[in-house]
Amino acid sequence: MAHERAGTTAQPQDLIDVDALVAAYFDTAPDPDDPGQKVAFGTSGHRGTSLNGSFNENHIAAITQAIVDYRNGQGIGGPLFLGRDTHALSGPAQDTALEVLAANGVHVLIDSRDRFTPTPALSHAILAHNRGRTNPAHHADGVVITPSHNPPQDGGFKYNPPHGGPADSDATGWIAGRANEYLSGGLAGVNRVPLKAAKSAETTDGYDFLDRYVGDLGNVIDLNVIRSAGVRIGADPMGGASVDYWAAIGERHGLDLTVVNDAVDPRWSFMTLDWDGKIRMDCSSPYAMASLISRVEDGAGFDIATGNDADADRHGIVTPDAGLMNPNHFLAVAIDYLYRNRPDWPQGAGVGKTLVSSSMIDRVAASLGRELVEVPVGFKWFVPGLLDGTGVFGGEESAGASFVRFDGSPWSTDKDGILLCLLASEIQAVTGSSPSDHYRGLTAEFGSPSYARIDAPATREQKASLAKLSAADVPATELAGEGITAKLTEAPGNGAAIGGLKVTTENAWFAARPSGTEDVYKIYAESFRGDEHLAQVQAEAKALVDSVIGG
Repeated sequence: MAHERAGTTAQPQDLIDVDALVAAYFDTAPDPDDPGQKVAFGTSGHRGTSLNGSFNENHIAAITQAIVDYRNGQGIGGPLFLGRDTHALSGPAQDTALEVLAANGVHVLIDSRDRFTPTPALSHAILAHNRGRTNPAHHADGVVITPSHNPPQDGGFKYNPPHGGPADSDATGWIAGRANEYLSGGLAGVNRVPLKAAKSAETTDGYDFLDRYVGDLGNVIDLNVIRSAGVRIGADPMGGASVDYWAAIGERHGLDLTVVNDAVDPRWSFMTLDWDGKIRMDCSSPYAMASLISRVEDGAGFDIATGNDADADRHGIVTPDAGLMNPNHFLAVAIDYLYRNRPDWPQGAGVGKTLVSSSMIDRVAASLGRELVEVPVGFKWFVPGLLDGTGVFGGEESAGASFVRFDGSPWSTDKDGILLCLLASEIQAVTGSSPSDHYRGLTAEFGSPSYARIDAPATREQKASLAKLSAADVPATELAGEGITAKLTEAPGNGAAIGGLKVTTENAWFAARPSGTEDVYKIYAESFRGDEHLAQVQAEAKALVDSVIGG
């Protein structure tokens, strides 16, 4: 149920005290014996807030030294790209990281404009440096300091190894373990120099992330057709790291592009509140995107309007005829368009999706004659395919995706919200129809699915049981009146454990996964037989899972 003020502009009582937040970053020392204050890498790095001892100076010093140790152990000797988003804690965390990296003699490349670095621009930089280099001693990697779309009080710290994408669990597990050892040891063994010395160190150099990224876009998006078609674009950086990028894209490539809000405010006072009444830069949420949606509805004159979260790894697409597109809908449209309009892509390359993304993608892939590659949740699973050309597109239901260049070579191996937003304009330019109109065409051909995610309560023990399920643990043969066609605890695309359960029928499916941060498990479900059938699937899914894990 949505908060009563969801979708309305934030008020003074909703805003953080930036000075207090930053002071707590330096003044609060985390308790290494408190599980809530340890370093813990989720699917997108370590996240927390200085206000409760989960994201503080000691954390960042310890994690950075652990990354240095990891690099040394892997023989990684090239530069480390270091970028940050616009969250209040990102600047202090970047300073701390730089102090440790400089003390360890690591060649660090930071933004030469002293501005913000979107996650995809950092991934692009790593791949550009490493192209053609086979010796790990010359390979680059990177750190992007961002909690993505999380609220203003949060901080985040994410490591991208030389493949340019999110680090896998082996790497993050090792880094987190070493960092917690440093925390427990009072930071003994963590090397560090003062910030002034770090900035002036011979090993610290500038890198123009914006110029390299924006200048290369013509090799992955048809900017010429967007320009010649006169597509009118409204881009909302939502106060995030893409703020300088959108203006540069419009100017550099001669597009009819308006940056609808170029404000950067670490409080995000201009945001509309998300579904739960919190400030959250989620460009897939109609509540967080309410101001852009209203602008389009009020006749702003944009053919395509877009939004990005704070590190620009997610995309939101707004069209005049349909408002904010559901991320699953746009992914299906993007796949259908790209595989028909990239003739130099490898013909054998599959369609990558996470197992909780819409089955509309399955039907689109089948119509294209392409193999569906279904992987667990987490963009890291798409990295190998994007690198070697066996997977030219990877997308998540949470509005994260990326794809390869026109020639099939890698563009980014992390999610790229800017890229997907520009793709919406290319679709409009080439076809003369909006992406939402294209989705209506897909539903006319394949049916119209109903999709939703709900949370169900679960204890820590029950969540652990869910994560370790095997298909044999699930005796059910029917789901919502249809015979079960598959019970999956491993992803069919790569055989990796999904950390939960997915059950499919001819016209519906559900997936259940434990939350990593709350005492709930998440039920994703979809039905091609309408909302009532979806509700039946959800109810039976909860009953089935609870019966297995003891709910």
